[in-house]
Amino acid sequence: QVQLVESGGGLVQAGGSLRLSCAASGRTFSIYTMGWFRQAPGKEREFVAQIIWSGGSAYYADSVKGRFTISRDNAKNTVYLQMNSLKPEDTAVYYCNANELNRAYWGQGTQVTVSS
Repeated sequence: QVQLVESGGGLVQAGGSLRLSCAASGRTFSIYTMGWFRQAPGKEREFVAQIIWSGGSAYYADSVKGRFTISRDNAKNTVYLQMNSLKPEDTAVYYCNANELNRAYWGQGTQVTVSS
């Protein structure tokens, strides 16, 4: 089992920045990728960014490329999402995700609200 705890959400004005953190515990040696998804009211959950835990390669949704950066600290079993130039359309609940080869884990979600 892997447990995920997110932090760092909040309210920010358009153009501002926030950094989300997700700390993993438990069977962290089995994690292959970690990432972030988000879900806005009335919409489906969508992919935001992902990082390969061992090699560090990162992937982004087109909507956040150039504005968001995902990184990880292997020693702390923590993944970060630095969000810059935030837009009102980035408003959503952000969920941390961790994947083993055959199982996915989710955090409880953290609210990000961007005011115009």
